[in-house]
Amino acid sequence: MYAIVDIAGHQFKVEKDRKINVNRLEGEVGSEVDLGKVLLVNNDGKINVGKPGIKDAVVKARILSHLKGDKVLVFKKKRRKGYQKLNGHRQYLTQIQIEDIVL
Repeated sequence: MYAIVDIAGHQFKVEKDRKINVNRLEGEVGSEVDLGKVLLVNNDGKINVGKPGIKDAVVKARILSHLKGDKVLVFKKKRRKGYQKLNGHRQYLTQIQIEDIVL
């Protein structure tokens, strides 16, 4: 059984006991989060698609940790002008573990 959920504008395929990194969520480490925007559920071959979401479908998850992602380097240059700019960015992430998918 898996589901496709929308978390902060990004779509993720989630299964029970799977760990995923998502954009920073509000909440303490160890607390439970309900992901209410479920777009699709596949229950042993029976596919249920929402328009746009499935009513009364909830994915329950637990926050494992708050962390920072890998550094992304942004390099800008204009040739023959002597202009170079290097910026770095690390995205704030939250690691969650999917506890249950409830229809």
